[in-house]
Amino acid sequence: MSDVQTLDTRDLEQRVKEMYREVAEEPFKEFHFETGRALAERLGYPSDELDAIPAEAIDSFAGVGYYFDLARVQPGETVVDLGSGSGMDSFIAARQVAHSGRVVGIDMTEAQLAKARRLTADHGFANVEFVEAHIEQLPLADSSADIVISNGVVNLAPDKTKVFAEAARVLRPGGRLALADIVTSVQLPVGVTCDAALWAACIGGAMQRDDYREAIEAAGFELDDLKENVEYRFVSERADNATRKYGVKSVSLLAVKR
Repeated sequence: MSDVQTLDTRDLEQRVKEMYREVAEEPFKEFHFETGRALAERLGYPSDELDAIPAEAIDSFAGVGYYFDLARVQPGETVVDLGSGSGMDSFIAARQVAHSGRVVGIDMTEAQLAKARRLTADHGFANVEFVEAHIEQLPLADSSADIVISNGVVNLAPDKTKVFAEAARVLRPGGRLALADIVTSVQLPVGVTCDAALWAACIGGAMQRDDYREAIEAAGFELDDLKENVEYRFVSERADNATRKYGVKSVSLLAVKR
């Protein structure tokens, strides 16, 4: 816990907001990570699903894996998307829950929210709403959701135990947590975990894989499935070096609330 306590969390939040403002407004800019449709398709998103949602949302996609095959979203369900960005996963989920279901996207970056809300209105997604909030403190009622999803965002949170606890709180008993995220093979050194720039690049906040699993289970979940996303890669030299040195990798998982 000492590593987290020495991280400048206010600096981190500002860096994350600025980076993902650029992802929303300048999606074709070069980042530490890939964005866009080519990434989504390589990770496993079916082309027909992508064809059915707004292209601008796909342009700003910065996820790290595919998990909808694990989530098994059903019509009529309520889905909460943690770190919803410009809305790609939320829009996919909205089509799967259909008119009888509901999707709530949670994000803290104004530019991402503005883009997602505009696309929602422009493309007639009546069963989706986007709410400004932190994923550690969800403005949702207890036991109000069937599924919580997230893609490449939990690693950005300074306190992951709060994120998983909030996910458990808003899920009904038997509800599912389906996500993709960045984890590591070994514990990252303080020089990395206290570097807000590396956190914002989805590396500095990555949790050691076994610790990540234990944090999910401690929140009241039973891990059902976990797979490594070998198709995901970082693109900058600094990020790639950290990937090779510390075994930074992407995983997708499904956990069920006990």
